[in-house]
Amino acid sequence: MQILLYELLVPYNNWNLFLAFLPWLLTSLAVIRRVKSRLAILIMAVWLLFFPNCLYILTDLIYLRQIEKAPLWLDLIILLSFAWAGLCYGFISLMDIEYFLKEKFHARAKTVAFLSICMIYLAAFGIYIGRFWRWNSWDLIGNPAELTHDISDLFTDRGNNYRILGFTILMGTLLNFMYFPIRYMRRISAS
Repeated sequence: MQILLYELLVPYNNWNLFLAFLPWLLTSLAVIRRVKSRLAILIMAVWLLFFPNCLYILTDLIYLRQIEKAPLWLDLIILLSFAWAGLCYGFISLMDIEYFLKEKFHARAKTVAFLSICMIYLAAFGIYIGRFWRWNSWDLIGNPAELTHDISDLFTDRGNNYRILGFTILMGTLLNFMYFPIRYMRRISAS
């Protein structure tokens, strides 16, 4: 059984879960330390860079049935556990970002909700370029010219635009449908 679990966990890459943990760690430390507005802006920028990683893990469901020895139910439970953990890290960190926007920058509730929707759709595009183009968050720092070139090609290559746009809209909509009920339940429980 230990060999089977090890074989299941290795392909799903604990690295993805670590990358999903980073945005939550950033915003949690910032909330606990009550950072100043300038530092909050820097934290939000770094957060935005890593935020898609939290939601990306959901796409690891494509690896379902990669290990033939594993029962489907076990494979699914492990994949969903990783995906749920990543989503929780991402959604809690997004709620922290909302807190920053409201408390530090005096943003209105409707503006914050709109920005959250936009950030989730932006993250969905990030998921696309990570899953299908194989770009990573750190490539924005390590290889910005090539990444920028690939993204700018998006606007000139008409044949691939529908797939990118379709994925981004559908994934962003799914993630928004997941995020806002969780956000609402958290708000109700805090009252």
